[in-house]
Amino acid sequence: MPQLYLGLMSGTSIDGVDAALVDFSGPHPRLLDSQTFAFPPSLTSQLHQLCAPSGNEIEQMGRADREVAKVFAEASLQLLKNNYVRPDQIKAIGSHGQTIRHIPSGQHSFSLQIGDPNTLAALTGIDVVADFRRKDIALGGQGAPLVPAFHKAVFSSPTLSRIVVNIGGIANLTYLPKGTSDDIIGYDTGPGNTLLDAWCKLHTGQDYDEKGQWAAQRSGDPELLQLLSKHPYFSQLAPKSTGREEFNLTWLQQNIDKLPRQLDPQVVQATLVMLTASTIATQVLQFRDVEQVYICGGGARNEFLVEELESELHECDFFTTDDLGVEADAVEAMAFAWLAYAHFNNIQGSIASVTGATKGAVLGTYCPGKI
Repeated sequence: MPQLYLGLMSGTSIDGVDAALVDFSGPHPRLLDSQTFAFPPSLTSQLHQLCAPSGNEIEQMGRADREVAKVFAEASLQLLKNNYVRPDQIKAIGSHGQTIRHIPSGQHSFSLQIGDPNTLAALTGIDVVADFRRKDIALGGQGAPLVPAFHKAVFSSPTLSRIVVNIGGIANLTYLPKGTSDDIIGYDTGPGNTLLDAWCKLHTGQDYDEKGQWAAQRSGDPELLQLLSKHPYFSQLAPKSTGREEFNLTWLQQNIDKLPRQLDPQVVQATLVMLTASTIATQVLQFRDVEQVYICGGGARNEFLVEELESELHECDFFTTDDLGVEADAVEAMAFAWLAYAHFNNIQGSIASVTGATKGAVLGTYCPGKI
């Protein structure tokens, strides 16, 4: 008998919500369908504003919290309708929400996601598990990345050491040693698509550079790449996580302004591709026994970025997670369906060696939908 869960994920790129319908009745989770639902432009604009300090933040956040939940509910119900599945056939929704601030270090560190799970539960009639990061932070961790436990459950191999690289707005990797070892390592490597998308939007009006075609027409600037690569995050030791608080257009422009000459916007875009590829590759190559690298996330569809990354990782066998039967775009949404499943089955959803917490924990807050 099917055990159906929905996973909802909206990432650092703030372009919409990825929704995944997953069946957990077999030995391995099975993705039945996944779709992306765009945010209304006005909501996208509000969310971008909330990612940086501004006036009247609390009221803006409160209203956006409800609006994000409504978009998540509409996405959930539409995905179910498209697959002829009733809401009462779904065990639960695992909802990541939309991160608007991630401050993982210092006194009283925090990570804040909005998308009110009570509203989501009320509008869908489905139980919701949400707020996955704060238990890990309460235990001394960074609350991120959370996907490594799912990567281990789905992508590990008894005979091959693998790395899974997720290229969302921020890129992260998970090292999966062969066999049954619990020596999982995972952390954010730095910017994935967040700078690429923001720079493309600023100069072309397009939300993203489709397949990397705009960037691919020019070569990157080595001097700018060197400046960007000096960001202290890249030399920090794991556990570590980051966000658009560190990597944003203001930071990028400050570095561009240090150059003695003006750069064509396409050259900057090509340089940003080089930055994402080189910072990921540098980290991957630290794991000497890795034989296979699998990439997922929206960045897996950027052909220019993939070519750059594959060139830097030529000593490894290079794939997307599509080759393991999980569509690259759906991995993160599927992970949050798994985290909801883990919540109800008392499975730890965090890995202490990844986040820096004192111990792993069952994650999430439960909001009943069937009242």
